[in-house]
Amino acid sequence: MNRTTIANLIGSVLRFLGLMMLIPLIVAICYGEDCNPFLTSSAITILVGIVLGLKTHEIDDLAIKESFATVALGWFFAALFGSLPYLFSGISPLDAFFESMSGFTTTGSTILSDIEAHPMSLLFWRSFTQWLGGMGIIVLFLAVLPKLAVAGRDLFRAEVPGPTSDKLRPRLSQTAKILWSVYVVLSAVEVVALLISGIGLYDALCTTFSTMATGGFSPHSESIAFFASPLVEGIVVFFMFLAGANFALHYWVLRGEHTRLLHNPEFRLYAGIVACATLVITLLLWSQNGINSIRLGIFQVVSIITTTGFATADFDTWHNGARLTLFVLMFVGGCAGSTGGGMKVVRMLLLVKYGYRELFRTLHPRAILPVRIGRQMVPQGVMESILSFFILYIFVFAVASLILGVLGMDILSATSAAATTIGNVGPGFGVIGPAGHFGGVHPVGKLVLILCMWIGRLEIFTVLVLLIPEFWRK
Repeated sequence: MNRTTIANLIGSVLRFLGLMMLIPLIVAICYGEDCNPFLTSSAITILVGIVLGLKTHEIDDLAIKESFATVALGWFFAALFGSLPYLFSGISPLDAFFESMSGFTTTGSTILSDIEAHPMSLLFWRSFTQWLGGMGIIVLFLAVLPKLAVAGRDLFRAEVPGPTSDKLRPRLSQTAKILWSVYVVLSAVEVVALLISGIGLYDALCTTFSTMATGGFSPHSESIAFFASPLVEGIVVFFMFLAGANFALHYWVLRGEHTRLLHNPEFRLYAGIVACATLVITLLLWSQNGINSIRLGIFQVVSIITTTGFATADFDTWHNGARLTLFVLMFVGGCAGSTGGGMKVVRMLLLVKYGYRELFRTLHPRAILPVRIGRQMVPQGVMESILSFFILYIFVFAVASLILGVLGMDILSATSAAATTIGNVGPGFGVIGPAGHFGGVHPVGKLVLILCMWIGRLEIFTVLVLLIPEFWRK
């Protein structure tokens, strides 16, 4: 393994991150706030990035080990140095790292109890980190460094390791640019839509950053309920739904190929789950909320399945059936190629198809029945990878839940905390519900949840492979 190459790439990520810290510095200047947290953080981050890149090394190609190490450690160090503005604003080191990891992984779980008490520039950075992490730090890196077009193929797969690949152009740098271009365009459209709805530029930007990244951080303790506007809720729901779909499909739709969207099996199932879950929750809430149940149901269903985590109500007080529906959606997540977390809809679809095939084979042992998605046959190796992912996902969830329970959390809070962090959702139930926060979690529990966010964002394999002893052997 070439550690110099890994250090160079991580150094480049840190130098870029340090420059990005100058954007909330502008916000601090505009609102007359203390600029030192961002000036100091930017200087330290850039300096470390320069030091890591001192020993130059020409990048011709990356081995699979180097790619996994670069992506996993790149995200870790981005979150670590991204915590500096929180640290220099008076937040404890562990809480600062928790909030930063939650931001970059677009989880949206927060340790802040009184959000409005913090500087607006820090809250802007908080949402901005989600936008940077939404489409992927390494994907952005590939877009701005074309020389990694060939060497970065495994970097791309390590950061976007879903069961389907959407290579829009022969060179990965071109694909990365397309994905980020679509991301930026949709973000700009949402900002304009929110401005037209009547909210200010600051709120429009912060809300857009968290919506398109399916992150869920808000500069207000009441989240989207703060605006008390059906129009704002409608705009946010629409863009959350788009962010939870495959961005490659958005690209083709923008090019006029609308049939790709309607004929995509994963998107159809994604839309179907949203419709069915909304209907279930609407019926369960109807006796207490009447026609408003539709508004509450569709917002919270889209928010949870896309793993955004915004809230317009305290859903922890809802009917048990409604809460259970939302809990299940935390595991489903968005589509492959989206900014959403969770297991991904396509994996759930293929697992169901695989289960049906195995049931069919018990009746017809000699039958040859391949698993298909649309007209495409899914290779056995892909199915084995999906099964392994599912087993490891549930294993990490179970272990994290057990540790949190041992540390004193009640079973509802512990299981939902594990599910919401590994799925990058945000709020859970119980003490970490939409009206609560993670500030009271045991320090060891916070470390476990930080690990869950990191593992979940990189979809299990990229981080857990670092634990294999053979990974570090020559």
